[in-house]
Amino acid sequence: MAVAAEAGKRRAVARSRKNADEALLRGLACGATVDGAARAAGISARTAHRRLKEDGFQKRLRDMLAEMTKRTTGMLTAAGMEASKTLVALLDSSNPASVRRSAADTILGFGLKLREAMDIEERITALEAKAALADPTHDSMNP
Repeated sequence: MAVAAEAGKRRAVARSRKNADEALLRGLACGATVDGAARAAGISARTAHRRLKEDGFQKRLRDMLAEMTKRTTGMLTAAGMEASKTLVALLDSSNPASVRRSAADTILGFGLKLREAMDIEERITALEAKAALADPTHDSMNP
């Protein structure tokens, strides 16, 4: 009976640590300080700093941040067409000149940045293709 109780206790502690780790990861990924994230997770700051020294924990934090960034990028990309339509609509002569100027400035600025990004992407793709021809064993996705 004591062995079963001890095993149950260990499982509860493991679940508790996993829950605390998840809460700590979420807090850190959302920009909280280590102390703030630790407090929200119900653990000491010292424990949080110790977790941050663990390679596995650092990887989980990087993965969580990457996933959040990926989802945010997707949402912004999906909203891009509507935002573009809004900016174009603001160019209408019925709007004050200051609004039209601001919309034009934004459109031109982002248009140039987008064109530069596309140009860089095309150039990188061309370089990767050249590198693949020079070294067919090279995988550009896993350098």
